[in-house]
Amino acid sequence: MNMRAFVLTRYGGPDAMELRDVPRPSPGPGEVLIHVYAAGLNPVDFKMREGMLRVISRYPLPIIAGSELSGVVVSKGSGVTSLAEGDRVFTRVDKKRLGAFAEFAVVREELVAKMPSSVDFTTAAGVPLAGLTALQALRDELRVTSDQNIFISGGAGGVGTFAIQLGKWLGAHIATTASARGEEMVRKLGADVVVDYAREHFDQVLRDYDGALDLIGGDTLLKSFGVVKRGAKVVSIAGVPEPQTASKDLQAGPTLATLFWAASWRIRHQARKYGVAYRYLFMRPSGTDLSELATLIDQQKLEIVIDRTFPFAHIADAFAYLEQGHAKGKVVVQMVE
Repeated sequence: MNMRAFVLTRYGGPDAMELRDVPRPSPGPGEVLIHVYAAGLNPVDFKMREGMLRVISRYPLPIIAGSELSGVVVSKGSGVTSLAEGDRVFTRVDKKRLGAFAEFAVVREELVAKMPSSVDFTTAAGVPLAGLTALQALRDELRVTSDQNIFISGGAGGVGTFAIQLGKWLGAHIATTASARGEEMVRKLGADVVVDYAREHFDQVLRDYDGALDLIGGDTLLKSFGVVKRGAKVVSIAGVPEPQTASKDLQAGPTLATLFWAASWRIRHQARKYGVAYRYLFMRPSGTDLSELATLIDQQKLEIVIDRTFPFAHIADAFAYLEQGHAKGKVVVQMVE
């Protein structure tokens, strides 16, 4: 039995991914088969298509692309105990398998959680990758506590909208950057200080923050070092992996650690000049963390910001829109109308 899927055929531009008919997968032990209702798009998806992540993750091509989804469990393999057929679920799929851009996907049980009961499938599909990234950056890496001052660059994007709200939930005072168009939205989400990046330089306005989450990379990351206190940490999802990424996150050997050491030298050197620590975040898929996010959403402590939705047949248009870099919140494709 076949299904429709968006397949990465080679590394390259937009034409490297195409809709194809492929065999429907079957769940093995410890896995569930999910009928996909919606899937979220993320910058990591087109970075993977362009081959930018080959050092970290090498995939056998062709492969079904896609990192996050929502849907309904239709069958399960042996040993699955926490999920049942008919459960409404969401997940950040296995990084080694991918497969969210398809009518059906197989995912390991421990990566799946029951989706919030208060939202629909389209909204839930926008949670896993951005929500997990923000949660793990603030809770695990920055260890945000009550009354701290935290700077988040790019607060109007997919991860930023979650990070602002989770930072406030953890009790922090949040400063962020946004355009004039995005300022009202990020303030509504809880940002205490908003710097319009078209009119002001955030590094000339903000000082002595307890930590920073960089979502932009480049010069924005380098300038973030001057915003935080000496001894503080700057966590980035848009910078360059550093040696700890290889050993802690990827469980890789010294060769990759050495490569990351060289690639991140300029960033780490700049961090040392300011007396701060630099950490590149490699998010971990986790059903347990997704359950925590689902609870916060159902308690109305976390709002999901969806910028635009597209039908699955127009997924190429969805990617073209995402790659413009102006989305306020998440971009989602609907697999089931």
